[in-house]
Amino acid sequence: MADGTKVADVDEVPESGSYLFTAADAFTTETEIVLVRCDEEPGVEAWPNTCTHERQRFDRGDGAAVRDGEIVCPRHGSMFDVCSGACDNGPAAGTELPDVEIEVESGSVFLTDDNYSFLHAGGIDDDGHGSTSHISL
Repeated sequence: MADGTKVADVDEVPESGSYLFTAADAFTTETEIVLVRCDEEPGVEAWPNTCTHERQRFDRGDGAAVRDGEIVCPRHGSMFDVCSGACDNGPAAGTELPDVEIEVESGSVFLTDDNYSFLHAGGIDDDGHGSTSHISL
């Protein structure tokens, strides 16, 4: 069994888009995190829901824009690889998203990062319903 808290089933993470959830960091500050599909094992990755350039939210509650294996920042168009978090274009070029550790086991995604505690599905101000948009650019 994975050593962490179940966040979602893999089937809840859209093929193109994101699944949004809220976690608390070590200082109990609420932080939004997105799950996105990745072609590399374990098939899903987790990233903070903010661009490294100006902390713009990727997923505003209706799913992050994902195109050709990259998360697109809605403000300036920087694109981050869904598997590595690296950005090689736009204002965020040369940066990468901070890693959020997860495990996928038996079709479920578990938050295993010691820096975060799972709070609920959805964004900070949501009523606990996760975003599962299948819309992409």
